[in-house]
Amino acid sequence: MDKLEDMSSVYDFDPITGNIPATKVEITVSLCVLYTQGVETKQWREFGRTEVIDNTLNPDFVRKYILDYFFEEKQNLRFDLYDVDSKSPDLSKHDFLGQTFCTLGEIVGSPASRLEKPLGKTLFPLPAGIPGKKCGTIVLSAEELSNCRDSATMQFCANKLDKKDFFGKSDPFMVFYRSNEDGTFTICHKTEVVKNTLNPVWQPFTIPVRALCNGDYDRTIKVEVYDWDRDGSHDFIGDFTTSYRELARGQSQFNVYEVINTKKKMKKKKYVHSGTVTLLSFSVESEFTFLDYIKGGTQINFTVAIDFTASNGNPSQSTSLHYMNPYQLNAYAMALKAVGEIIQDYDSDKMFPALGFGAKLPPDGRVSHEFPLNGNMENPYCNGIEGILEAYHQSLKTVQLYGPTNFAPVVNHVARYAAAVQDGSQYFVLLIITDGVISDMAQTKEAIVNGAKLPMSIIIVGVGQAEFDAMVELDGDDIRISSRGKLAERDIVQFVPFRDYMDRTGNHVLSMARLAKDVLAEIPDQFISYMKSRGIKPNPAPPPYTPPGHTHHHTQI
Repeated sequence: MDKLEDMSSVYDFDPITGNIPATKVEITVSLCVLYTQGVETKQWREFGRTEVIDNTLNPDFVRKYILDYFFEEKQNLRFDLYDVDSKSPDLSKHDFLGQTFCTLGEIVGSPASRLEKPLGKTLFPLPAGIPGKKCGTIVLSAEELSNCRDSATMQFCANKLDKKDFFGKSDPFMVFYRSNEDGTFTICHKTEVVKNTLNPVWQPFTIPVRALCNGDYDRTIKVEVYDWDRDGSHDFIGDFTTSYRELARGQSQFNVYEVINTKKKMKKKKYVHSGTVTLLSFSVESEFTFLDYIKGGTQINFTVAIDFTASNGNPSQSTSLHYMNPYQLNAYAMALKAVGEIIQDYDSDKMFPALGFGAKLPPDGRVSHEFPLNGNMENPYCNGIEGILEAYHQSLKTVQLYGPTNFAPVVNHVARYAAAVQDGSQYFVLLIITDGVISDMAQTKEAIVNGAKLPMSIIIVGVGQAEFDAMVELDGDDIRISSRGKLAERDIVQFVPFRDYMDRTGNHVLSMARLAKDVLAEIPDQFISYMKSRGIKPNPAPPPYTPPGHTHHHTQI
């Protein structure tokens, strides 16, 4: 058996995400115009228009909008409806019927990914409490494009590759690239190295079809063959190109490729090739995606835990991380809002447990590491993100900051809830915001290793200027976390330091969008890894409910 080595350090390439392009979601919407909003500028840009439907009060628009969907971003949408009076592309020439605003997450996170919204008559969102003129409803439904979900498993071997090492044979490995629209190539897979052979047989590997060809079966796939060198200066043996359509034919004479080294070919008249690569097997299977589960009704429960230890500084002083500046949110509130506003789209009741740790509580001054911010032991739930912020502000006025910094109690708190629903109907995300060096590392590791068996993920945001080395260890991206000799079965922790996101210009909107993106990006994969490990399939989406005699403008995203 040839010795295999892990090659994840050869390229700056993350084998987990594999540079996979975005999931595409289609929205199906007289004339409907969709606008999307830029993260930085907040400018609305026209994304597309539906076809015009003649003379009907209940148009069912056929045209679909195809958008890239990102769980980790707040994607604001605006739909404007017009009654068309002429062929003019100028919207001011038509009667404005109404508009509605929502996020893509709201549509996706609604039952069966179908959202009904009233149409308002204003051309801009009105402040809360001021009624706009109502004029019918619009039904938005989202569906994931199906080529996003296939995964291909394939195995290759090679014959008579060029010998590159002066002593012994070559140590070959292959690198796969998908071609982009602009003719450039993006690495999407790297095989392991097979040592000391010119006729390697590589292990089978599985790769999402999106990563291999972005769903375009005829797009070029380039494969380079290298001889591995310890110092990282791997020798190029040659390359060949193929496509998903060709590979999908499976093992056949069509799937034997000559490995060509162009430089060598130009120099040597008699050059034939530098060996051949043969496809030994190919199979494809449909994977369930994050959106399949969300559409089937899986809820994401969001819990927040806030650090009330004394190292934060006295909340009444402006140097404190808990300082209540009347003009600006502090770091705790900013991080909570940035992450919470995105996750709330996937939780239908918008009731979120909010906990504190590391404080002395009234009336007797006992220290608690899992107290409800709203002061209600029986019911720690707050209404919406605003409700959490309100309870947080109230707590700062009533509790005394103390210590130490113990994480295990809040992790175990959420784990108890997660342990009670392991049927795939719910998934729990705990956001811990902390300023400090953790005091109960051993207990927290134990809690995380246990939590890795449950439907939960943990996000840790570190605020302030402390050393966060221990948090990086909990993150487990480089070395999977273990406790008492037990390895966590999944990586469920994502840590980021808040200070890395504060941009010099003070543009908090942009910096918080970046923070949320980074901490939430791993959640869909962590969610899928739990469902897969438990063999849980998504529920079929319930049929859309239409009350008798109900009229809608229908649009599909």
